[in-house]
Amino acid sequence: MNTLSDIITYVRRLIKTPSNAVVTDSLLIDYINRFYLMDMDARAQFFDLKTYYSFQTIPGIHKYNMPLYTPQVQNGDSNYTISYYPVYQGFMMPFKVNGIICPLYTQTNDFYNIWPNYVQQVAQVGTGNGTNGPYTLQAPFFPTITGHVDMTGVIAFANQFSRYQDPIFITSTEINNIPTDDFISAIPVTSVDSSVYFTATAANGRNIVVADTGLFMQDGTDGNLYGLLMEPGQAPNGNLPLSNGPAPYYTTTQNTINYSTGVATNVYFNEPIPDGVPIKAEAYYIEQGLSRAALYFNNVLTIFPPPNTQYRIDIEAYLTPAAFLNTSAAIPFAYMAEYIARGAARKLLADTGDWDQFNAYEPLFREQETLVWKRSQRQFTSTRTQTIFSNSGSQSSFNQGSTGY
Repeated sequence: MNTLSDIITYVRRLIKTPSNAVVTDSLLIDYINRFYLMDMDARAQFFDLKTYYSFQTIPGIHKYNMPLYTPQVQNGDSNYTISYYPVYQGFMMPFKVNGIICPLYTQTNDFYNIWPNYVQQVAQVGTGNGTNGPYTLQAPFFPTITGHVDMTGVIAFANQFSRYQDPIFITSTEINNIPTDDFISAIPVTSVDSSVYFTATAANGRNIVVADTGLFMQDGTDGNLYGLLMEPGQAPNGNLPLSNGPAPYYTTTQNTINYSTGVATNVYFNEPIPDGVPIKAEAYYIEQGLSRAALYFNNVLTIFPPPNTQYRIDIEAYLTPAAFLNTSAAIPFAYMAEYIARGAARKLLADTGDWDQFNAYEPLFREQETLVWKRSQRQFTSTRTQTIFSNSGSQSSFNQGSTGY
């Protein structure tokens, strides 16, 4: 019993519904996937799902959303589409950068006490001339930290444009074919973490603000990282493009910020800046280099210092099981088959209100959960608990991480 079809057969025995006409296979697969994907990993962390997540850093980008499975249609039935969900349940030590173990934090206060976001002093970088622009503005220090779009924003972008990409890179062809405000307004205001700001005072005394979007231009020619600029707005989708929008490359880098040089080229504000009014810049600045620490928070891995080139990141993780897509698929671990079947039947009996049957099967479900967990328990208990007298290697590893301890 190690294929999905076997599990479906066993679920039918438990719910006493042998006919596909009463309860379809697609519905049963939906319940199986609901238990397998949403319940099982929350009930227990199984040793067989322990793995590593590895990726290469992008020069200049210091925040990385943890990956999602792309949408899947189960059993060929489009009525049962499994949308985006995390590939990994959670992350833990060891965290490695190019093979060197570095500290991994889960509390923002601890992390930023050692790696503070240094906010550059507000410096004048231009002067208004009574027009919207164009203005070419130079940030006082560079390279600057990039803006970031969190996972909710990435999903919103993917749902609107049917393209999952993280980080999000926009091509000049897309900008020519799709209004830029669609790209910017598709992402909720609360999902954008801007790092570069240009500010001025309007004729009526209110603030004029331009910030980076966390969206990047894809087809640059000089090897530098360019970010789109916007006018921040109110939640939920109030962020606006700048006047004239970004023009495609090979012409101009209009309304963009070059994160490598700190230069914002041909910036068009959404209203005129009065003659003689100073335009000021504010940005986060940390020198790029070999990353030495990470913070895992809000499904985002923040690594400092920002990488100056590609580095391999390895982090220990618990894998979220992939979905069952068809009746011929085998489950990765056959010993979990009865546990999965009983878990799916348990959810279905609860939804249909068959509490007599539910209560009768509950002890058997708990027994299967204990038996499945026993395999992981044997693995965990075979490892010695570290003490102050044992050599866990963590202190010497952290010293290699140059965290200032």
